[in-house]
Amino acid sequence: MNKRTSAPDDFNSLNVLFFIYKWRKQLAIVGVSAFIISCIIALTIQEKYKSTVILFPATTNSISKALLSDNATSKEDVLQFGEEEEAEQMLQVLSSDEVRSRICEKYHLMEHYGIDPEDPYKRTKLYDEFLQNINFKRTEFMSVKIEVMDYSADTAAMMANDIAALHDSTKTRIQHDRAREAMKIVEREYLSKLAEIRVMEDSLKMINSYGVFDYESQSEVTSEQYAIAIAKNDQRAMKSLEEKLQIIGKYGSAYVSLRDNMYMQRKQLNLLKSKYDEAKVDAEQVLSQKFVVSNAYPAEKKSYPIRWLIVVVSTLSSLLIAVITILLVENIKQFRLR
Repeated sequence: MNKRTSAPDDFNSLNVLFFIYKWRKQLAIVGVSAFIISCIIALTIQEKYKSTVILFPATTNSISKALLSDNATSKEDVLQFGEEEEAEQMLQVLSSDEVRSRICEKYHLMEHYGIDPEDPYKRTKLYDEFLQNINFKRTEFMSVKIEVMDYSADTAAMMANDIAALHDSTKTRIQHDRAREAMKIVEREYLSKLAEIRVMEDSLKMINSYGVFDYESQSEVTSEQYAIAIAKNDQRAMKSLEEKLQIIGKYGSAYVSLRDNMYMQRKQLNLLKSKYDEAKVDAEQVLSQKFVVSNAYPAEKKSYPIRWLIVVVSTLSSLLIAVITILLVENIKQFRLR
């Protein structure tokens, strides 16, 4: 049994060896040619250097809630690292047109990548080069890695650090735009409430000018004094107190209504004032949206190309294609002979 099962393997091995020996010259020519050509191509490829920045997103979105609010949760802690949701948001900001455009403009990438400014597809080519050389990805630790490849090690490092900085400015700009709209809404409501209270205050001042300052205590004291005056039959005092009671009766209900209403309105005004202060902080103050774990620095060694790998893969691929071609040619010849 062992002899029978090993016979086909021996036969196949002998066939392979015979095939290689038969076409040794052709395969040698192909291999040497592929080796030389791949060496030349590998040597002509311009070297690129890679720089990396590693960031953790922050959880804080509202500065006022994190720093000023009494009801701040651990999710709003300014020292809390972000999780999956925040990491995905960071990736979206880094991939935005604003970040890409500002990097392209600052480093003149169209000229840097040798793209013809008159080319009708210049922007498409520029963005393709950008995506090939600049990469953002989330790590298994929920951090975000920025990788930049460039012909200059210094440029790669500067671009990586600038992209990390642009994350903050871009996200802050987006948040400030919305916060300013919210602040304007709260400001309008606050000013409207303040104007309403001032009208009430003017009305109360007018009532105060008639001598009504505290309806409950004044009416009680005046009534007691009036009763005493009646008991003493003091006509002069009775007449004076009757006038006071008439004024209190005439303006008392308006006074009480305005006073109670103004108390409620002042409570709402204080609430609006606190919301306005919070909105103003969110609209005007800046707090970093990231934790930088590792800044980029100029690489000492190139990252691309790996020349020996290019030569080995190209040579082996050429030999494999040559073998397949020879086999096809031989099979076609045998088929024709039949």
